[in-house]
Amino acid sequence: MFRCASFFAGVGGIDLGFEQAGFDVVYANEICEKASLTYKQNHVIPLDTRDIRNVKSNEIPDFDVMLAGFPCQAFSVAGYRQGFDDEKGRGNLYFELERIMMDKKPSVVFLENVKNLLGHDGGRTFSVIRQSMESMGYKIHHKVMNAIQYGDIPQIRERIYIVGFLDNKVSEKFRFPEKVELQTTIAAVVDFENPVEDRYYYTESCIFYDKLAESITRSDTMYQWRRHYVRENKSNACPTLTANMGTGGHNVPLILTDHGIRKLTPKECFMLQGFDKSFSLPENVANCHLYKQAGNSVVVPVVKRIADSMKSAINLESPPKVASGHITLDAFV
Repeated sequence: MFRCASFFAGVGGIDLGFEQAGFDVVYANEICEKASLTYKQNHVIPLDTRDIRNVKSNEIPDFDVMLAGFPCQAFSVAGYRQGFDDEKGRGNLYFELERIMMDKKPSVVFLENVKNLLGHDGGRTFSVIRQSMESMGYKIHHKVMNAIQYGDIPQIRERIYIVGFLDNKVSEKFRFPEKVELQTTIAAVVDFENPVEDRYYYTESCIFYDKLAESITRSDTMYQWRRHYVRENKSNACPTLTANMGTGGHNVPLILTDHGIRKLTPKECFMLQGFDKSFSLPENVANCHLYKQAGNSVVVPVVKRIADSMKSAINLESPPKVASGHITLDAFV
């Protein structure tokens, strides 16, 4: 079994995808206190909660595969796109991964980030990362993949996935998974029929309720309140979940249910990232933090399919046949 070390692990979405593909996660690091609580509740391995800059390479167990969804705010379309010059130092955290790669020399590296990483600063940011990995001997593959096309998940979510191999033969065997037809509907994930807690519903006491009621008329799609107007998602899928959901109303996906207009619950947001019913949320963590964790996470089925392809390449086999598991409401409740 291939041993993985996970960095910037968040709630462990990447870890889950690789574990579902048969990999063994032996180490994980995440500094965020609230995300750490969710991780610990759903994973059995001890979690290292130190700042990665304080983690020495010799303190990390040997591993074959590096996993990292390194901080993306610095490259996000929704952020300031500062990249490596991010004033909070988030962009420069890639070089902590570089340090660990140089010291531990994992056979395989898997990185995930926002789509904008590819074109940030005229492509120079991605070029630095690519040259960094290639200078250490990695053969690089990268692809922007949308959850609705590659994960059978009804969410518009484009992310860049970077895979690097030290072995030429393994690299030559690797192929990113092909597109799959979307079969999972919004209604298979989101409960439009049964009531949820009152706090998720909008009522006439909301100052912009009239605008919501006027615009939110369909129960087969999702909407967003965009500060001054309501935007309907024409694709009949969930718009991209963001880390600022629940922190003021902006960007929170809205739905019309049998019991009124409401926003998605944190559990539904995790379901729209491909987490199943076995994934539990801490009761002592506020919803604003849970929304942030869901928005910062990954689409587990997409990661799992890439991990399957990586495993086949490592075993010098042909890429796996197209297959996808479909979410049902039974998996949600």
